[in-house]
Amino acid sequence: MSEDTEVLVSVEGAVGRITLNRPGALHALTTNMCRLITEALVTWIDNSIVKLVMIDHAGERGFCAGGDIRMLAESGAGDGKLAREFFFTEYRLNTLLHDYPKPLIAIMDGITMGGGVGLSRPCRFRVSTERTTFAMPETGIGLFPDVGGGWYLSRMSDHIGLWLALTGARIKAADCELTCIATDYVESARIPDLKAAIIADPAAVETLLTEFGGDPGRPSLAAQQDEIARLFAGDSVEAIVAALEAADSDWARDQLKVLATKSPQTMKVAFRQFRLGGAMKTFADNMAMEYRIGARVVQRADFMEGVRAVIVDKDNAPKWEPARLEDVTETILDGIFAPLPSAEEWSPLP
Repeated sequence: MSEDTEVLVSVEGAVGRITLNRPGALHALTTNMCRLITEALVTWIDNSIVKLVMIDHAGERGFCAGGDIRMLAESGAGDGKLAREFFFTEYRLNTLLHDYPKPLIAIMDGITMGGGVGLSRPCRFRVSTERTTFAMPETGIGLFPDVGGGWYLSRMSDHIGLWLALTGARIKAADCELTCIATDYVESARIPDLKAAIIADPAAVETLLTEFGGDPGRPSLAAQQDEIARLFAGDSVEAIVAALEAADSDWARDQLKVLATKSPQTMKVAFRQFRLGGAMKTFADNMAMEYRIGARVVQRADFMEGVRAVIVDKDNAPKWEPARLEDVTETILDGIFAPLPSAEEWSPLP
């Protein structure tokens, strides 16, 4: 396969290997990339040779920084068709990974955000390194923590998932292990040898991860766990803000400063998304909900403004609409979460 292909797909021994290959864009996912990965995974389900699937990336800059935000914004400014096609395709891939019948391993050696979380989190083995940075930063651009965020993050203990979603906080390897975002830690210098060893003997993957495993250090998040559990337990975003204001601690004040920069609409969307997703019985139901959200918010003013402020003009001074939490009404949220016409609803792969 050509080296300029967005995704490199191969079978090495008994390992199906999927290598993200857009290093110049930090492997940001395109619709085509999602299709290529899906096609490979579907082909390998009934391939008796493939015993394990490895997802990694070319280059050294990151695993996957998310989706192709510029494309989504350009489409959202028009009829939104290409954006909806991307979400539809990506969410089918997310669901395929979640339900995949063979072991999956993701090598998260670098930036792992947004769409990269959707690729890695369903994997049985999730390997972090000292270069790993995890985040779901969507509230800062008026989008929402999708790709299964309503399922995975809502099920994290002590409201840490909600904290990650509302603040867009970036965490490193030790905190990824603490929160079970990563299952293992291996120094980046040892990753090539780990990959070679897994390809040579995929049945020994658990033993190999232990042998290659290192110490990521003390998780800094441990010092805030109790505070997050207490202050992010409110029954609304407004209640969380009030709890942070009442806490009167340096950490709480820092969180308030961060939340003040985020889209009020997106924070309320994420809060409802987590409440609903946390109660859902199947991952596919969660993804159907997230597709409804995505199909709508990609054409709303906050997403356009967030992309302008953070990605295009880079002034980091978005003017959100509505600008205040209290002005994001239940009616607005109901419209974002409402079922789509039956012919436009999302569905998993047949």
